[in-house]
Amino acid sequence: METDNIHKGESQNGSSGYTQNSKKAAVLHKDVGLLSGICLIVGTMIGSGIFISPKSVLLYSGAVGPCLIIWTACGVLATLGALCYAELGTMITKSGAEYSYLMEAFGSLVAFIYSWTTVMVLKPSSFAIITLSFAEYASAPFYPGCTPPLLVTKCLAAAALFLIVGVNCLSVKLASYVQNFFTVAKLVIIVVIIGAGIALLAQGNTETLSNTFEGKPPSLGSIGLAFYNGLWAYDGWNQLNFVTEELKNPFRNLPLAIIIGIPLVTVCYVLVNIAYFTAMTTTELLLSPAVAVTFGDRVLYPLSWIVPVFVAFSTFGSANGSCFTAGRLAYVSGREGHMVKILSYISLKRYTPLPALIFNGVLAFFYIIPADINTLINYFSFAQWAFYGLTVFALIVMRFTRKELHRPVKVPIIIAVLMVLVSCYLVLAPIIDKPELEYLYCTIFIISGLLFYYPFVHWKVKWARKFMRPITMHLQLLMEVVPPEKME
Repeated sequence: METDNIHKGESQNGSSGYTQNSKKAAVLHKDVGLLSGICLIVGTMIGSGIFISPKSVLLYSGAVGPCLIIWTACGVLATLGALCYAELGTMITKSGAEYSYLMEAFGSLVAFIYSWTTVMVLKPSSFAIITLSFAEYASAPFYPGCTPPLLVTKCLAAAALFLIVGVNCLSVKLASYVQNFFTVAKLVIIVVIIGAGIALLAQGNTETLSNTFEGKPPSLGSIGLAFYNGLWAYDGWNQLNFVTEELKNPFRNLPLAIIIGIPLVTVCYVLVNIAYFTAMTTTELLLSPAVAVTFGDRVLYPLSWIVPVFVAFSTFGSANGSCFTAGRLAYVSGREGHMVKILSYISLKRYTPLPALIFNGVLAFFYIIPADINTLINYFSFAQWAFYGLTVFALIVMRFTRKELHRPVKVPIIIAVLMVLVSCYLVLAPIIDKPELEYLYCTIFIISGLLFYYPFVHWKVKWARKFMRPITMHLQLLMEVVPPEKME
């Protein structure tokens, strides 16, 4: 390959250690330990959701009691789903999460459809939305009493996006340290809110928490929508599976990080909701535009400014985790030939998937530009749960088709069956409850991936390779990246 020759020539003309470095850079290093793994899970799960979305769960559940039960049940479901992923992750120790498992269970076509949808839409648009949330909270103190201008919000979001991509491109360890710092920061504000709630409870502020099951019981449809909003706040429980190849001792640390991280988030979420109910009535909570900020204004004044600041920290940490894992998915897709090869190349100096991270960042930047991308994500979220369900179904399938695979973690099959049923419900519930043409458009986009799969992946047309070869070579020289070593 011409590109390999280029690097050999550079090695001869450069320092004597260059050849050794290029060999070292041919694989991603195992730089993610147990603490960083827990911080990746906790830091990505706790974004802006728990500070904003509790009113949606309360709205659909109808009362405080069912609301707290649903928050707890969502945590249990996230834990069960993550345990299924722990079996898959310790059985198939490749980065890429769902992509690698779908490839192993169902073959190239299903894995490509997943990577097409997730790399092109789900991951970068999610990254964009989180950075926009960060920008809104970070700019809020400078515009008291009014909404920050849209241009300011978008420019700040773009700046945060490029900063996060830059950090992730520089070093895996640096990105892990950033993740650890912001995870601690978001846990600090959660502890502050919980502590304030305990103080209010001790003072006898229990009016909202008495008669918690008052009122009309919610319908099955409303319960489904409440779960949908609650599980959105828990999204991110599968993040560690995207970086399995960089995880130290994955057989021990992957399940351990899941067992510690997700129950910790669940306890935090339930206690934070109880704290909210000590300071606000259900009506006040439902009318609040941002529940945590309202709580801060009432309980923490004159230090109420710390809430938007720490929520901004929380969203920044969540965006960093999203960027970290999204780059690994694009990297693995490129390595398997489902995306352009340059995405699978690794920085010669930094040992990071530089092209994949930049690609995800550029797509996220374009998703920031439109006026409203939240609508897009709402319609594509049903696809995310379809892939979750399909991945857990892959676990069930491989119990029969791949019995020879070593399974250090093995969950009861009833848990996997339950997760598949829950996923089916969450995919179908919003479509049945409120059918709209946008769901059809999203489905058409997902299926349109076949137009790229057959000519470029399955048949591997020669003209595409001839077209991409000089582009790949020039990008390789520009970014100083090399092809990865083949996985054994």
